[in-house]
Amino acid sequence: MPVSPRPSVDDVEWMLDAVPLAAGLIGVLVGAVAVGAFRWSERVQHTVPPQPDPELEDGLVRTLAVLRSAAVVLDADDRVVRASPPAHALGVVRDGRLVHASMRDLVADVRRDGVIRDEELDVARGPVGSSRLLLQVRVAQVTPEHLLVLAEDLTQARRLEAIRRDFVVNVSHELKTPVGALSLLAETVQDAADDPEAVRRFSGRMRAEAARLSALVHEIIELSRLQVAGALEDAAVVEVDDVVAEAVDRARTTADAKAVRLVAGGDRGLVVVGDHNLLVTAVRNLLDNAVAYSPEGTRVNVGVRRREDLVEIAVVDEGIGIAAADQERVFERFYRVDPARSRDTGGTGLGLSIVKHVAADHGGDVSVWSQPGRGSTFTLRLPLAAAPARPAPAPAAPAATDLVPPHRPAPATTPTRSTT
Repeated sequence: MPVSPRPSVDDVEWMLDAVPLAAGLIGVLVGAVAVGAFRWSERVQHTVPPQPDPELEDGLVRTLAVLRSAAVVLDADDRVVRASPPAHALGVVRDGRLVHASMRDLVADVRRDGVIRDEELDVARGPVGSSRLLLQVRVAQVTPEHLLVLAEDLTQARRLEAIRRDFVVNVSHELKTPVGALSLLAETVQDAADDPEAVRRFSGRMRAEAARLSALVHEIIELSRLQVAGALEDAAVVEVDDVVAEAVDRARTTADAKAVRLVAGGDRGLVVVGDHNLLVTAVRNLLDNAVAYSPEGTRVNVGVRRREDLVEIAVVDEGIGIAAADQERVFERFYRVDPARSRDTGGTGLGLSIVKHVAADHGGDVSVWSQPGRGSTFTLRLPLAAAPARPAPAPAAPAATDLVPPHRPAPATTPTRSTT
């Protein structure tokens, strides 16, 4: 077996010099690794998401709270981070998610391309029922992960537009009927000039149509005046006794023609703040409506009663009554329970709508109780005002409740809607 040669003195010296060099290299490598590890650790620490700022969070909550539109902030998983009160009131948010699939589709489109979406959506108001909402929905990306959804309720605005459109159509139709009748009757009178009896008969019809046209135009003007701001600019203290007395006096001619007896009574000395003429018009319209739908020889009662801080003026008739399905609509403009009978009575379909607006302008309301064959009770409620100083009142008349037939329940206090 060969024997290794013995290392020389030079070889030993070289090895001794190499040991410190190797140790230095190892130290450099260890230092580099340590510096790299430190910098990596520092980078990791800087990438940790910062803690939410409580002041910023509180400001976001306050901002969403004052928005009139429904506002919803979504995270990267489309979970609701924040939602304003209208968002919950409109049923846009439930259980931390957007309720409506159409809104979720808009959110998905914005996440895909980042383009703002703005659309009108017709959605269900709630999980049950047929009620619908029309919402103007706008979706925008506010951070790489968060989206903002704004939804404005357009339901009432669209409803008002439809009411205005229907009003114009109805007015045109209502004006067309008497104008067309007058034109036809005038032509008939011209052709029957040699027949005095026919002339008298058709002339009477012309007067009736002219009166109906005049009443319609007057009530349209009155209703338009009530719908503008400042209808009660000249409001003053009004005696309810004077309002009832004048309304009964104006309605007496029509009532006497049908042998319908008008009876007024109840609490006296009550006052309200408002417009005397408008209140007389409202009570007069209720009386005309009661007389028009009452059989001959019956009675219409007007009762005044104080109930806490309200004045109730109830007009009670013994007429044909109103079906429950029609009671919800009788205060709508141009709505008639029996159109054929309204033509015979000369009704315009605006009388009770005017009553509703007068009541609303005075801070009150009007309601109806009725049953077919048992008559109707219309109740106008107005805020009571402080009575002015006055002489001792006359003896009180019978209470308003005494004027209501015993079989009839107390008038409903929930406002509904109706027409003459």
